[in-house]
Parts: sequence; C-alpha cells; structure tokens
Amino acid sequence: MKRLLCLAVAVLALAVITSPIQAAASSCSNATIRGTYALTLRGQILLPDGSSIVLDGLAKQTFDGKGNFTQVDAVAENGMLAPGWRPGSGTYSVNPDCTGSQTISVAGLPDVHLQFIISQSGNKIRQVVTDPGLATTAEGERLVEILVK
Repeated sequence: MKRLLCLAVAVLALAVITSPIQAAASSCSNATIRGTYALTLRGQILLPDGSSIVLDGLAKQTFDGKGNFTQVDAVAENGMLAPGWRPGSGTYSVNPDCTGSQTISVAGLPDVHLQFIISQSGNKIRQVVTDPGLATTAEGERLVEILVK
C-alpha cells in the first residue's frame, strides 16, 4: 500500500512538472481603459521662489477606448475651491505593458502631461504629472454603471 501511494505521488508530480504551464500574459491597449474613472489627486505646484501651492481634488475621466477622453475636475489650491466642475479633454496612449501617457487640455491653462500605470485588469489607474514644477499624483478606479429602476 505504501509503495502504491509513493508511485501515485511520483506520477502526479511528474504530470505537474511536465504539463504545459501557460502564463497569463496581460497585454493592454487604449481599449483597456474604455469607460469612466473617479480619481483622487494630490500634489503641489512648486514655485520659483521656493514656496508651493498645495493641490487637492477630484476628477471624473471618461476614456473612449480609442485614445481620446473627456473629464471634469474640482481642484482646490491651498484649500480654496472654485465652485462647480471644470471641464477638460485630451488624448492618451496605452502601451502593451499597461503603462501609458496622457495630455489634459483645460481652456485657459497650459496642457498637463502625465504618465500612468493600469492595474487590476484595467479597473485602476495611477497617474503622475510629468511637467516641471508640478509634483502631483492621482489614483482612480473604474466606475460601475448603476442602473436605476
């Protein structure tokens, strides 16, 4: 009985070792983040005189899956928040390794450039602003559509 059990274990181990192992290689594209995300952003604007302006805000970005997006945001500067939502739009590009870049255009302001990482099968995005003088990051997650009856 002991010999039969050892033989069974050896056969099982050999089957596991020699069976083809398929890696779950994930590949991303612009379509990976198609949908709407809610983001929380925090950071600073670093001024030439050495002082800074603290940024804290929220954004809602909707990606079309083809490299374009629209957004609204509400960003406080040193605790002061203008009323309402500020609209913006822009472009993005996703790399196969789930990194990407994004440009945000808001009327009356210089464009903002970001790099991002997509995780959790496209359900989360982490962003960092790459423009000099802006030390700002954002984290967001995909919104699930709520059906109201």
